[in-house]
Amino acid sequence: MEFIIFIFGVLIGSFLNVVIYRVPKNKSIIYPASSCPVCNTKIKPWHNIPIISWILLKGKCAYCSAPISIRYPIIELLSGILAVLIYIKLQHIDIFLVINFAVFATLLALSVIDLDYKAVPDSLNLLALTLSFFSSINIIDNFTNALILMGGMSLIRFYVSYFIKQEAMGEGDIIVAGTMGALLGIKLSLIAIFIASFIALIPSLYNRIKNQDLELPFIPFLALGTFIVWFFDNFFLNLWSSIYG
Repeated sequence: MEFIIFIFGVLIGSFLNVVIYRVPKNKSIIYPASSCPVCNTKIKPWHNIPIISWILLKGKCAYCSAPISIRYPIIELLSGILAVLIYIKLQHIDIFLVINFAVFATLLALSVIDLDYKAVPDSLNLLALTLSFFSSINIIDNFTNALILMGGMSLIRFYVSYFIKQEAMGEGDIIVAGTMGALLGIKLSLIAIFIASFIALIPSLYNRIKNQDLELPFIPFLALGTFIVWFFDNFFLNLWSSIYG
């Protein structure tokens, strides 16, 4: 079963590549068919098999030999692994597995877009937020937790931005915080934000050491922290209880 789930995830990953490339450019994700961005030749179905085609083509276009980014098979592979891990966590196939996978797959797409553009489309961000309301049977609680997290992050944003005299947090980060609240609840969301901040500290310190004034996107770290805490929720809940009772 895990293999079937993996193949499903890889196929969705192939679709995510289309979303990541086209949505920020305000292009349709359905039409036209995929084509090489260099020679504009339409990609044949047998040249578009996830992961396998990239390997067989040695990372090059079959027609003009333009390089194809290794990011494409990596995203497909990550999507497959993501699907399997979610199945392992939930232990059965139902609508909640589909919804949770859809939320995390969308967060993956948002993370890559944020890395590319330092901004994310509201359409995808709100999609993840909306789906997260239905990630479990506790829809009202999920919605309430999302509101609390978004309100708390907004409050922090206004205060911090005022004191440091620059924008401290993007609106996209606040929407992602709502998704975190719906998926994790308040306690686990706070842990996820701490983990995300801790992981983000590493590249931040590297940029400072190298004297590089690079804008660091935060959504990839929030997404990673969210998945880590969601997958190991029992461990982190026990940790919270041992510290705060």
